[in-house]
Amino acid sequence: MNRPETLLRPRVPSPLQEVRDDRFARHGITLLLKRDDLIHPDLPGNKWRKLTLNLEAAAGRPVLTFGGAYSNHLRATAAAGRLLGFPTVGVVRGDELAHRPLNPSLARCAADGMLLHFVDRTTYRAKASPEALEGLLSLFGDVEVIPEGGSNALAAQGCAALGRELRGHTDVAAVACGTGGTLAGLAAGLDGGQRALGVPVLRGGFLGAAVTALQDEAFGGPAGDWSLDERFTFGGYARTTPELDAFAADFEDRHGLPVERVYVAKLLFALTALAEEGTFTPGTRVCAVITGTPDTPSAQESSVCR
Repeated sequence: MNRPETLLRPRVPSPLQEVRDDRFARHGITLLLKRDDLIHPDLPGNKWRKLTLNLEAAAGRPVLTFGGAYSNHLRATAAAGRLLGFPTVGVVRGDELAHRPLNPSLARCAADGMLLHFVDRTTYRAKASPEALEGLLSLFGDVEVIPEGGSNALAAQGCAALGRELRGHTDVAAVACGTGGTLAGLAAGLDGGQRALGVPVLRGGFLGAAVTALQDEAFGGPAGDWSLDERFTFGGYARTTPELDAFAADFEDRHGLPVERVYVAKLLFALTALAEEGTFTPGTRVCAVITGTPDTPSAQESSVCR
């Protein structure tokens, strides 16, 4: 298989856009948007960056990966399989879904040729165990296994390009986090004097250890200056509040940017709050990485599916 970027022609580096927002400007802060949502119509944002090296490693072999009923990662993997011509298998959390009509997200996966394999939630939680993986390999043969959310060492290495694209352009690069792969790579790719900020969209306090482990595996140890602010989960993955909904709608009206609700809305809300709190000194350039578009059904799911 040819290199994915040769066949898919992603828009990289993605555009960097300055927006005038008085909530930042009155504190002397410049707000930039890194438009990773424009990289590719079927593999936008961090999905492209996390998958590209994994797909090179697969070298045309079938790819097996994991996700919930509305997983954007499953959709992106299925789309890549269709576009690049390799088989895909999606291990889906929730065996009860096997007996129901497919929701729009899973229907899209199936239409793109993905074989859907439903498992019960107990089995899904153990998906990374040697026993579970051995069972999947016995069912599906010689496949490239990519973890839930696409976050592994290759994904972190792929996301390092995001940091490199921002060298010299920003002081703080901020991204919403699900499994930590994007933040791990972003921080590694930034230059000295720049720092990365992660805004988790899930509760649980596990992301710090996850990012550290990914950097150890991908880069041999800590890489770059990064931190997390875990105050902006709004109740957990795909959860929202009237305050967050109102903020996202207002941001759309101000800047003409459709705001994806599961990740991007929480990131932008967090940066606005931090600006008001005085976290950023006057003169700081803050860049928000726009990792996805709002035309996905993932916000319909109220439990974790990355």
